[in-house]
Amino acid sequence: MRLVSWNVNGLRAVLNKGFGDFFNSINSDIFCVQETKMQEEQLDMIIKSNFNGYNMYFNSADKKGYSGTAVFSKIKPLNVYYGIGISEHDNEGRVITLEYDKFFLVNCYTPNSKRGLERLDYRMIWEEEICKYLKKLDSNKPIIYCGDLNVAHNEIDLKNPNSNHKNAGFTDQEREKMSILLNNGFIDTYRYLYPNKEETYSWWSYMRNARANNIGWRIDYFIVSERIKKNIKQAYIYSDIMGSDHCPIGLEIDL
Repeated sequence: MRLVSWNVNGLRAVLNKGFGDFFNSINSDIFCVQETKMQEEQLDMIIKSNFNGYNMYFNSADKKGYSGTAVFSKIKPLNVYYGIGISEHDNEGRVITLEYDKFFLVNCYTPNSKRGLERLDYRMIWEEEICKYLKKLDSNKPIIYCGDLNVAHNEIDLKNPNSNHKNAGFTDQEREKMSILLNNGFIDTYRYLYPNKEETYSWWSYMRNARANNIGWRIDYFIVSERIKKNIKQAYIYSDIMGSDHCPIGLEIDL
């Protein structure tokens, strides 16, 4: 089974930047999108024709043009859940969960702590609640958790760690929350396969030619329940795919 995740930084915008070519060529079973920045009704029939053969699920933010997630799945799920069941966290369209026979898929766009760490306190609460949510699902059946998780977990996961320890996405607090999650029975699939691979990133600033110089961060993940780690076949970072400040990532797993 092939899965793809991509923060597209605006779904309607990226449709004009080669998204359809990549979507069709990769031919994934499940394709997860973050930062759709749209309401489902804005996806008119012409655009919807790009996704023939897929079941489509959208979770949009209450605030128009902000955040949002979507999942395109060839496999019809048993159930679909929007949010994590806590009203204060569920108005920004950040989580969609699809339940299948043998696993849960959780597509997530984690809140950014923002410049000056103005949203770090909220981010810490979010991390605690999403960890509880994932553990509850995992007690039922294995999970595949993916998306823009807005944290570079270790120094190997960004180009310039020394100058970023107090910046959003690489604070000690955010990294510790990722460690806590992974220590609760989950696996970062990319690092499981490539523990020492350097300079593999999924996000680059639009400033200072960061992408051309590969000055990036790995903040997009496929995380799975530890008990299915032997089912992992391959993990990908499609760094040559343009259209967003993030690139797509992929997972092949036998379930």
